[in-house]
Amino acid sequence: MLNFIKKFWTTLRRPSVHISLGVLTIGGFVAGVIFWGGFNTALEATNTEQFCISCHEMENNVYQELQETIHWSNRSGVRATCPDCHVPHNWTNKIARKMQASKEVWGTVFGTIDTREKFLDKRLELAQHEWARFAANGSLECRNCHDYNSMDWDKMSDTAKRFMKPAAERDQSCVDCHKGIAHQLPETMVFKDPALDQLEQRASSLRVTDGEQYFAVQAVTLYLDEALTQEAGELEAAAPVTLIAHKGDKIQVAVPSWRKTRGFGRVWYEDFGMNIPNMVLEKEVAQNDQLVEVIGEAKVDELTGLPWEQVNIALWTQSGALLPEAEDLWGYARDTYRSGCSVCHSQPAEAHFDANTWPGMFAGMVGFTNMDADTQALVLKYLQKHSSDYADSAH
Repeated sequence: MLNFIKKFWTTLRRPSVHISLGVLTIGGFVAGVIFWGGFNTALEATNTEQFCISCHEMENNVYQELQETIHWSNRSGVRATCPDCHVPHNWTNKIARKMQASKEVWGTVFGTIDTREKFLDKRLELAQHEWARFAANGSLECRNCHDYNSMDWDKMSDTAKRFMKPAAERDQSCVDCHKGIAHQLPETMVFKDPALDQLEQRASSLRVTDGEQYFAVQAVTLYLDEALTQEAGELEAAAPVTLIAHKGDKIQVAVPSWRKTRGFGRVWYEDFGMNIPNMVLEKEVAQNDQLVEVIGEAKVDELTGLPWEQVNIALWTQSGALLPEAEDLWGYARDTYRSGCSVCHSQPAEAHFDANTWPGMFAGMVGFTNMDADTQALVLKYLQKHSSDYADSAH
């Protein structure tokens, strides 16, 4: 065998005696075309949905879930297949992804997830691998169909617009918010807390009284008019408001606050010198002297040297997002903070930091939890309102 290999190698190295250079060149070109065509044909064959579901692990699990989502059936008739979402479209990244997929062949051979039970046990790990890939490439596959520049903000709901506009400004990866959009989330993950749902349900059925103070359960959109057609800004979670009037399912609220006089004054805060946001107004609204009532003279914050002024404004919103007692919100936020933020280490006491330090500290911790956006807002407001600035008279 060794002699055969040596003779074969010698033959390959020896210049051709009977075949011309032209024939060799053309033959090599034709062979290259055949090889390249065969390679791409094989590559595309592995890049079809039928190939993806040829193993029962995929067909009997995630493929069944896909058929129950809007990515399978919708009013436009556009359907996303497995490779549309899980295989990059450009050639270089596609080859890299195919090389990564070689581990899946190994898993199939050795039965890593060959039963439903094994699949569910490993589901969180599998999902995290894919989420990490989407986070690293900025959700490249999603953006082959979904593009921030093509979004019509006027056709979006208020809730969707409230999150999508800031995401577009940051060019945020889709998977940061849209996990579980085409497949079920792992059962070990908790996003929407049932306790928060209960608070929201209580707020939706509450009968409000004019002149009373209330607290927002979650962020809501504010409007200039009773018909809720002219957007004015956004009221933050746990912000205190005074009810002026209610007409049907619409309410008018006053939002007494403080704002810095520098800049446009769009962000309004709960207390003087404290970066505890009550709401964020549209620039045109914040600069409208006929809408904004300035109360008294401006005061200078000695710590920063910035002047602040007390202000008030009356705006409209949809009813069903207010509760009469802040303690209802704080109780939920307290339990969530002490359970959700103690997974990695012992969490700091609420009064360990002041109100202006907590946002930065909380931002560093919340990425390791599964809190949804509404819960994050409530917990941060709770920490600020129970910080060292309020320790002697915590709300």
